[in-house]
Amino acid sequence: MFKRILVATDGSTLSKKAVRAAITLAALHDAQLVALTVVPRYPTSYLDGAMAFSAEEIATTEKRWADSAQAVLDDIVTAAKAKGVDIKTATMSSDQVAESVIRAARKHRSELIVMASHGRKGLKRLLLGSETQHVLTHSSLPVLVLR
Repeated sequence: MFKRILVATDGSTLSKKAVRAAITLAALHDAQLVALTVVPRYPTSYLDGAMAFSAEEIATTEKRWADSAQAVLDDIVTAAKAKGVDIKTATMSSDQVAESVIRAARKHRSELIVMASHGRKGLKRLLLGSETQHVLTHSSLPVLVLR
């Protein structure tokens, strides 16, 4: 049914559940899995009075975030290969997570997006928004959301 599945992960516990489901689904359909993580950019605008960091400190922080994301992807590769799943990984650097997920799904010609819902409710959901909700409403692809 699906020949290429994209799974978006941030390395959280709930995201790991989505990754396990995506690996199982890819194995069942003999599909290629694309594991994606979106690494935020270091904020470049500061509030008045906030401490400014040097370009070197910012680069070090961004590298640490990228290394952490790569470790998450490496674990996914190991798990997928153990199940005989063909896997590719992708990392995008952006503050717009949902748009990055949709863009990556198009780029990799995915037929399904798998991601977790972080289950925020009420005011927190309203204030923080929902990347998953954005993907659901803006993607033309089917989206499997796991809780």
